[in-house]
Amino acid sequence: MFNESIKMAIDGMISNKLRTLLTLLGIIIGVGAVIAMVSLGFGVKEQIKDNISRLGSNLLIVQSGGRTATGARIQAGSGARLTDEDAKAIEKNIDGIKYVAPMVSRGYQLVVGNQNWTTNVQGSTPNIIDIRDYTVEEGRNINDHDMAGKDRVCVIGKTIVENLFPDGDPVGKTIRINKAPFKVVGVLGAKGQSSGGQDQDDVVFVPLTTAMNRMMGITYVNNITIQAMNENVIDSVQAEVENLLRIRHRIKNSDDDDFSVRNLAALMDTMMSTANTITMLLGCIAAISLLVGGIGIMNIMLVSVTERTREIGIRKALGATYNNILLQFLIESAVIGIIGGFLGVVLGIGASYAISTFAEWKTVISVPIIIISVVFSVGIGVFFGIYPARKAALLDPIEALRYE
Repeated sequence: MFNESIKMAIDGMISNKLRTLLTLLGIIIGVGAVIAMVSLGFGVKEQIKDNISRLGSNLLIVQSGGRTATGARIQAGSGARLTDEDAKAIEKNIDGIKYVAPMVSRGYQLVVGNQNWTTNVQGSTPNIIDIRDYTVEEGRNINDHDMAGKDRVCVIGKTIVENLFPDGDPVGKTIRINKAPFKVVGVLGAKGQSSGGQDQDDVVFVPLTTAMNRMMGITYVNNITIQAMNENVIDSVQAEVENLLRIRHRIKNSDDDDFSVRNLAALMDTMMSTANTITMLLGCIAAISLLVGGIGIMNIMLVSVTERTREIGIRKALGATYNNILLQFLIESAVIGIIGGFLGVVLGIGASYAISTFAEWKTVISVPIIIISVVFSVGIGVFFGIYPARKAALLDPIEALRYE
């Protein structure tokens, strides 16, 4: 009897192809929308993780300028300046630190022959390459000998190579930075754009001592980047850094810091929390279309009950029970949910790939979400099919046979 009910349900769907297709569309679009929107949300999360990891993991960034007791931001560079000695003291006195890299930066024009390019030149220690997760693809990194001699050497990114050395092979050649000659000793591997759309390959690193003494004529640094050994010690390292700098800058207990420390691990947690909220919101909005699809199933099934009233009457007159009629219409609803669910999966996966290809947004397809969407679509079909199925099963056979 169950097999017969399935056969009759499928036959009923095939005999009314247009009505079945219209019913399926609501479920297909609903499931497809859920998968596409959630995959987009997961893609945003992965993009955030990738972009922050490109900056380096377990990072603290110390800048001059802090916050007052009222929460007002003191402008970076205001008050006491950070110095290279601050960075050396942090590296020497605080445990749990892997690398420390003080940095200065300024925009300069770079010239090679008749080619020129304007970019931000960054002066730092050799550690900055490891902290920023760059790799030296050609040549070498700046080293302690370059630092001690205040040598005019530089390591450049791929964008600089493409714009100033179109023929390639820049290692050993000279770049004029603000009219002063610098020897290219290394080329960095490509990293692409950051989360803010900044080209991370448009970069020039020179020794910190060279930048401070021979280029900018300054005695302070713009910031100090600190990489902790692991994420378990980053909070304690931050606390010790803040305490050490307060002592070095002779800040009284009642006074506000003249510096600020940004914790990128905490920033990632905040951004991931925001991304989770966005993903949930996108999924909820898309799920509304599934409910609309379910209402569509109920409407079409009610129409089907009306159209097939005489058929139901004949079946009841021939001995079909309440359960037989109920099962037939529930199976019909469930089959619509199953077919719509699987076709919706195809649509959702296709839409995700289309978003990645044409909009260039990262998407991550989640198998659990696909399974949940299909199960939900079947549940929607059955749930919204109960009322029409029950209405059909309760029809009086005599009234049904007399229905015109």
